[in-house]
Amino acid sequence: MTSLAIAANGLRKSYGDKVVLDGIDLAVPAGTVFALLGPNGAGKTTAVKILSTLVTADAGDVRVGGHDLTTDPQAVRAAIGVTGQFSAVDGLITGEENMLLMADLHHLTRSEGRRVTTELLHRFDLADAAAKPASTYSGGMKRRLDLAMTLVGDPRIIFLDEPTTGLDPRSRHTTWQIVRDLVRDGVTVFLTTQYLEEADQLADRIAVLHDGRIAAEGTAAHLKRLVPGGHVRLRFTDPTAYRTALTTLPDSTHDDDALTLHVPGTTSQNDLRTLLDHLHTTGIHADELTVHTPDLDDVFFALTDPTTHPDQPDRPKENAR
Repeated sequence: MTSLAIAANGLRKSYGDKVVLDGIDLAVPAGTVFALLGPNGAGKTTAVKILSTLVTADAGDVRVGGHDLTTDPQAVRAAIGVTGQFSAVDGLITGEENMLLMADLHHLTRSEGRRVTTELLHRFDLADAAAKPASTYSGGMKRRLDLAMTLVGDPRIIFLDEPTTGLDPRSRHTTWQIVRDLVRDGVTVFLTTQYLEEADQLADRIAVLHDGRIAAEGTAAHLKRLVPGGHVRLRFTDPTAYRTALTTLPDSTHDDDALTLHVPGTTSQNDLRTLLDHLHTTGIHADELTVHTPDLDDVFFALTDPTTHPDQPDRPKENAR
């Protein structure tokens, strides 16, 4: 049975009358990426702060790295690394000096600190810029340095709170590869993000946080099955062909101005073959055919839209793997 790097039951936190976390449960297997999604103000950062011992929970039983968060917070701190939303890099000193300062904070010997610093600067492709002030680094370089500083203490659990916010696509993909390499080495990553593609690319399991509660949890594939929305889009340039298709496909939704039809539910191979056979038999020629399957955007909007779910119900979790 896979051990849990993070286990939380009934986690609660309020600030005055504002309930931020309303009794959430989390189970993160070791050596995996767990992504916590949610709109602004959903409680993602608060959850990270509690799990990383920066904020005290009002209630709940939490174990991180096998250590009880309440009775042994120092052991938890020794097992984790945290990269917050905002860079911890000191721009007034060089990248190498930032790393050596972190090594001192972890009580490494001078020789060990220099060895780890050199190794991580090379690993994060920062060796050439090591002697330059961090203020001269690009956003992506600062983020890589931030992550490198987090790894100085060799943590087995890393909290990444919106790590790629503000980065360009190339820097974002570089960060993703760094995360994959960490997990390959057995590190557990707890990720909060507003980039749904990021969660889809990286996470073994995803939880959607809404109004302080877990609205749904599972693999990306499982979450995508929770919402409807699969359809085939047919676009026409010939108005006559469009009207014929509309007549023979009465269950479709249509846009008369754009001359498009959305045929619902036809995203499986068999359904798609049936649709194509129907178009061929009836002599209908569509100028463009695209298949749309629900993605994490659809899941996110369906689970966090207050007009759709004014009182968010409990949703079933997928069985743990």
